[in-house]
Amino acid sequence: MRILHTADLHLGRQFNGIPLDDDHGAVLDQIVSAITSNGIDVLVIAGDIFDRAAPPTSAVRQFNGFLARVASETAAAVVMIAGNHDSGDRIASMAIMTDTRRALIRGAISSDEKPLVLSDAHGPVAFTGLPFAYEYAARECFADEALHTPENVLAAQVSCGRRNIPGAARWVVVSHAFVAGASTSESERPLTRVGGIETVSSAVFEGAHYVALGHLHRPQSVGASHVRYSGSPLAFGFDESDCQKSMSLVEIDAVGRATIETVPFEPIRRVRVLRGRHAELLLAERSDDFIKVVLTDDAPVIDGMKRIRDVFPNACELLYERNERVPEVKSLEVRAMAVASPVEVIGDFLQHVRDERLSENELAVMASSLGRLRETEDMQ
Repeated sequence: MRILHTADLHLGRQFNGIPLDDDHGAVLDQIVSAITSNGIDVLVIAGDIFDRAAPPTSAVRQFNGFLARVASETAAAVVMIAGNHDSGDRIASMAIMTDTRRALIRGAISSDEKPLVLSDAHGPVAFTGLPFAYEYAARECFADEALHTPENVLAAQVSCGRRNIPGAARWVVVSHAFVAGASTSESERPLTRVGGIETVSSAVFEGAHYVALGHLHRPQSVGASHVRYSGSPLAFGFDESDCQKSMSLVEIDAVGRATIETVPFEPIRRVRVLRGRHAELLLAERSDDFIKVVLTDDAPVIDGMKRIRDVFPNACELLYERNERVPEVKSLEVRAMAVASPVEVIGDFLQHVRDERLSENELAVMASSLGRLRETEDMQ
């Protein structure tokens, strides 16, 4: 069975105040084309369809038109869930008149998650959609006051879904969560209150042959190759300027092994960081890309951004490289000791205890956690 996995469309979002309607239209067209050109059996959208619970009318119309094209121009089934940016009730309303033989649309949490069961030449494949829900909603749904973390909630959802899977079926789980060890971006909204434990273990999905994840915007597998984020189709921050956006094309064989390829998105406007002298950048080819400019000029440039926008009309930020440098502190008498960063301290401790420094995945989790601690301190 061939699955096209995407997520985090964030329809209705803007980039630094600039509407993205045309950009979203282009990637939605590419999803439809990928379905038809790759013989896709199931399209999975793993949450954050819209950027906010009450999206603009233009975003709703855009998505409705997209679903109509999938229904009329392709034979693919659709499995989609609500993410933390979505209104669960809004997403659930899309399922009221839906052909349940061809679609599974899950907006609100349920204590009895029924799968969409499809068949290929090797037998049944069951798709379980687990919409995002906060702890308070899960405690009410499952009548369990012990659900205090996102992992508690997700474990309860997976357990309920697992009970309804036919014994011989291969199993695909669709979820919207922050799995421990994954790399984050600046544009993702936290899934829990300040100070809460946001991450969940990939082990919670035990038994699934493929886990289609949403929430994090970088395409990546985490914990195991079959537990995967497709990432967002568009970059929503300059920290994602180095990230190739893509869809995940997943083929599940007769025994449930998932083979994964990526289908790259081609945005009509890219997100780029340009570094150089002001006069040099003015000689560049005109571009409508979203641009962050880092000037290497020693002296301030008069009307710097205004003149940059003659070449890059969607330039969003301008700063000077000299302001990014850490000022050098000199002493006439005593040389100051270098102050180690928190990550360095933790890395040294781990090397001492387990003879191993932080891995790339651990560094990503540590940086994310320290960032939230700083935000908490700033709020106090």
